[in-house]
Amino acid sequence: MTSLVDVIFLLLLFFMLSSTFARHGELELPLASGGAAPVASVPPVFVQLLPEALRVNGQELTLPEAPAAIAALADPAADGGPGRILLALAPDLRTQRLADFLHLMRGLDGWQLHVLGG
Repeated sequence: MTSLVDVIFLLLLFFMLSSTFARHGELELPLASGGAAPVASVPPVFVQLLPEALRVNGQELTLPEAPAAIAALADPAADGGPGRILLALAPDLRTQRLADFLHLMRGLDGWQLHVLGG
């Protein structure tokens, strides 16, 4: 009986130390799909996310400047439909940089973000 208590105690200790109770944040990442795109009067915004740079329609910006620059391009709510942001990722891009960009884009209402595949 004593050895059974020891085994149960060790299992309890193992599961307590190996489990995590913290909730991790989630970022929604929709992928662009093929097919006919809906016709909208608001043209899509092309964003290139590089390891050291960010380009919005060819204009180089810093990461904090991107939401204001995209919002200034057009008002998708005036058209009645959502605006589209096409995001191209560099092959050597770090995940944290993508997470920072997605976090900043959460504040843009009326825009849909689509990640282009490589």
